[in-house]
Parts: sequence; C-alpha cells; structure tokens
Amino acid sequence: MKIAVFAGDGIGPEVTAQAVRVLQALGLPGLELTEGDVGGAAYKKHGHPLPEATLEIARQSDAILFGAVGDFDCDHLERHLRPEQAILGLRKEMGFFANLRPARVFAGLEDASALRPEVASAIDLLIVRELNGDVYFGEKGIRTLPDGRRQGWDMMSYAEDEVRRIAHVGFKAAQGRRGKLCSVDKANVLETSQLWRDVVIEVSAEYPDVELSHMYVDNAAMQLVRNPGQFDTIVTGNLFGDILSDQASMCVGSIGLLASASLAEGTCGLYEPIHGSAPDIAGQDLANPMATVLSAAMLLRHSFGLEAQAARIEAAVGKALTDGIRGGDLGGSLGTRAIGDAILERL
Repeated sequence: MKIAVFAGDGIGPEVTAQAVRVLQALGLPGLELTEGDVGGAAYKKHGHPLPEATLEIARQSDAILFGAVGDFDCDHLERHLRPEQAILGLRKEMGFFANLRPARVFAGLEDASALRPEVASAIDLLIVRELNGDVYFGEKGIRTLPDGRRQGWDMMSYAEDEVRRIAHVGFKAAQGRRGKLCSVDKANVLETSQLWRDVVIEVSAEYPDVELSHMYVDNAAMQLVRNPGQFDTIVTGNLFGDILSDQASMCVGSIGLLASASLAEGTCGLYEPIHGSAPDIAGQDLANPMATVLSAAMLLRHSFGLEAQAARIEAAVGKALTDGIRGGDLGGSLGTRAIGDAILERL
C-alpha cells in the first residue's frame, strides 16, 4: 500500500498529519507513506509547484493523500508557476478525470447548515464531476479588438468519449447508492451540453437499474437549496460541478467536513479535502482536519477496496461530532490536534 502524502501549503500540513495518524492507527499491512513537495512550498524550495521528484513519487504510488495549495506570496508569479498548478498538473499527468464529492449532514449538525434543519437533514448526495475537459481546459486568451477594447475568451468543449467515460462513473456510483442519477447540463443553450445529454442517454441503456433524470444547472442550483433531499447522485461537467459541489458543501454546514476523490481509469486516485490552504489560520492549530480524515477513508475505499476500514473512519468522525467535538468552523474551540485525538479515541 504505497501512499504519497503531499501536504502542500497553509493548513495542509496540519490537517494531513491528522489523517496520517488515523491511517497508521488502523495497522494496515504493507502501508508505505512517502512525502513530496507541492504548491507554494515546492516553488520556494525547488522553483516549481510540481517538481519532477514529486511527480515520480506520484507515479510510483497506489494513491495520493493531498492537503491544500495556495500561498499569497506566490500571487505575483506567472500562472504556470502558481501553487494551484500542482493540482492541475497532477490531474493531467496521472489521468484523474472523475471527481467524487459526497455531501451529507452528520447527525447533530442540522443546525449548522444555512438551510432549515428539516431540509438539511435530508442531504445525502454524491456529485460526480468531470475534471479534464470543459471551459477550464479549452483554448483561451485575451485579445485586443480593432477599436482598442480588450476581449477575453474561453472555449467550452467536450468530446463524446470524455462524456461517455464520466457517465459510466456516474451510473456505477448510483448503482452503489440509491439507484438515481441526475445529469446536470445547460442543453437548452449550449451545444456542448446537448452533446453531453445525448451521450448520457445513450450510456443509460447499459444501466437499466438506474433511474436517469436531467436538470438544467440553474434549476439544479435552486433545487439544492429548496429540496436537496431529492438528489442521490449527480453527474455533471467541470464548470458546473465546481460550482454545485461548493454550494452543496455549505448546505451541510461546513466546508471543513467535505472530502473528495479524483480518480483515474484504474484504482489510483488523489484524495483531498475540498477546502483551501487558509493561510490566515495556518500554523495556529485552528483548522478542522475532519475533511482530510474523511478523504483518507475515501482513499481506502476507492483505491484499495477496504470498505470496512473506510467505514470505521467515517463512524469515528460521526461519533466525534455526535459527542460534541467541534472546531472553530462549527462554533467550537478545539484545535486540529485535539480533534485528531478525539477521532483516534473513537476509532
């Protein structure tokens, strides 16, 4: 079990350390952890946010546990040298194309949601987001028009095989949940979305046990607030998935509780909390490590098939929350290390 540990910037090292403690406490045979530099920390040390040595560690590993990247000191750099390029580079190099972001309200945290408790308590969904296409990876630029005005442009596009690949991930995920898949697009306006919808419908023929529905992204954003309990599994493109998954995180109460997985064709994956590097609280033992610990659970489930061990971690986090273990993001006062201690006690 070779796991690369890329802690990154800001609170990344603090929260990742607690997830590592939890993995080690399970006593997994053959567990090998190898650290590597990414983000602003890597740039300051090696001159690049994703050094070749770090890439080599990733290539030799079965899974990657990732912290966070982002450093205000690097905001002046050219875009290809900024910390965020580390995660984009890993996605491209390792072929991570499917992002899984589960969102559910833990018992006792219904009041932490921005939604009414009775609405929030029904949230238990999974967003499957395509990672390698869409407007993020299309051609882009800024040009000067003949009259001197500047114009920015970005191309949104998807190839049929890219849509088909992520659709299969969505349908298989729904099979393991409640058998309902909602495909989110903007097919009434965008040709890219029309292709998306057509291909998803074609793939659905291979999954007769999954109920497929379609929803425009603006309606999906509204429904996540109005009636989030209607969703089981959502599959959508890169841009829409980015926005909707962050919206879902606030519906459950705190971004400090949400894990994610970025998967390739095989079993290798990159697992990280969805929050950022939070440099304003870095090094102060203030960050909530639960999202990173839950990401470690996803790592065991998706890359190694260790469902029982993953469920143990999730149950320990849930019990800690039920027992009133709270960080500052949830109105409590416990620090990063203390929250890690509490999870280990319940594990």
